[in-house]
Amino acid sequence: MAALGAVHAAKKVLRKEIKARLAAMTEEEKYRQSEILTQRLISNPKYQASKQVSLYLSFSNEVSTEGILRHIFQSGKRVFIPRYVGDKMDMLRLFSQEDYDSLPLTKWNIKQPPDDDNTRDDALFAGGLDLIIMPGLGFTPEGHRLGRGKGYYDSYLKKCAMLPSGQPYTIALAFREQMCDHIPVSEHDMTVDEVLFVEK
Repeated sequence: MAALGAVHAAKKVLRKEIKARLAAMTEEEKYRQSEILTQRLISNPKYQASKQVSLYLSFSNEVSTEGILRHIFQSGKRVFIPRYVGDKMDMLRLFSQEDYDSLPLTKWNIKQPPDDDNTRDDALFAGGLDLIIMPGLGFTPEGHRLGRGKGYYDSYLKKCAMLPSGQPYTIALAFREQMCDHIPVSEHDMTVDEVLFVEK
């Protein structure tokens, strides 16, 4: 592992580079790749076998998860979505498409349950998760991940590992433009089990 300061500096440079690549993508290309990746995830054996799934709600420069969310509801799986409060992230139950539609938008223009909503099941206390669909800014084919710098998912996966149900399987969805040959990592960075991306 490289010294922590050097890792942070290298990550900062790489984040800037990937954001520039994403900014150059057309909406049509984002839609094309998102459709391909949605179908690949839905046909993935780990997804098909899962019953309790954590799914990120995508924004403009991420692989869209709207089609995946619809499929989860249709297939009878239980879905949990992130709620970010300060430096903490919880995964809370989402019940239906109508429930999703009624969620308020955060300042990042992402839907999430309100801070004062205490009525939803928390995945950590509702049997754990089988599968986490991971967001991220950059990935390597081997599963190294570059997040957005807050460490939410790394911390959450460490909490999951302490549950009786154990560590959930993790799958990342990535535009081709997010793939990297190398990502600098520290000992705190968790590796993704599988990265789905469009090669061309």
